[in-house]
Amino acid sequence: MAWFDRRAERIGVGGAGEPDTTTAVVTDSAAAFPQSWIAGDGPAAGVTIVPMPVIIDDRHYGEGADSLLKPLSLALVEGREVRTSRPAPGHFQSVYRRLEREGASEIVSIHLSGKLSGTVEAARWAARSVSVPVHVVDSGTVGMAQGCGVVAAVRALQGGASASRAAERAAATCSRTSLLFYLPSLDQLRRGGRIGAAAGFLGSLLAVKPLLTVRDGAIEPLERVRTAARAKQRLDELVIEDLRRRPRGGIAAFHYFGNMAEAEAAAARVPEGAEAVLTQLPAVLAAHTGLGVLAVAISDPLVPPA
Repeated sequence: MAWFDRRAERIGVGGAGEPDTTTAVVTDSAAAFPQSWIAGDGPAAGVTIVPMPVIIDDRHYGEGADSLLKPLSLALVEGREVRTSRPAPGHFQSVYRRLEREGASEIVSIHLSGKLSGTVEAARWAARSVSVPVHVVDSGTVGMAQGCGVVAAVRALQGGASASRAAERAAATCSRTSLLFYLPSLDQLRRGGRIGAAAGFLGSLLAVKPLLTVRDGAIEPLERVRTAARAKQRLDELVIEDLRRRPRGGIAAFHYFGNMAEAEAAAARVPEGAEAVLTQLPAVLAAHTGLGVLAVAISDPLVPPA
């Protein structure tokens, strides 16, 4: 009997002795899923994704809006004000209550690092205001490093795990997933206040091309490299080294914004046996990284459904 009982945006999970148990999985748009992962039978199909707002000048856009990418790219080029916002706690409350009405008995809600956004706190507030148990997970990361944790929760539920166990699996997967990235400039991170320990690079912006990572939930410097070409080469080397340490090759998700060909070329260089995935950085993250970002999330292979 198939475990997956998808109705609306709900993931239904029933172990052999629990046919009526239904757990919903929720995340936010910072998970950066490629379309193929959330459509059809993709590994994140059925997950409820809460959009994160992007503000260009004083105009608010919803993540995923067709009208967003062009004005965002133009605003980044022109150096105009671009901001983001966490989803309102009331938005999460509405999502959780809708899932409850649709039959969810528990919810696992996995979000980007609390050191980068107030999103997880909004989710925690909403969790206290609904009657079903909500297991809120601070992924401690962002992008497809977060997305791999979401899929780990889905796969755990597919195998009959409890909601609490699925939440633990998500957190453990996120902690084992690396996120490395190259930015042509730290300017957007500085403007958005997300630069953290990488602030030490600011004094030599013209002299270095930084490689960054997310560690303990915050953006931190990884290496200082003198040229863009060497930075991208070094990123390749670090990704390949990480993948070769993973069981069965691992998976590398390549994020880009305005430089798809560059990301495609980097993805083509992953070692044999590893899986490469290409995904455009969501607007809520691109607003802080700027154009030309190349980020890579490296994780263990996805556990197949039971």
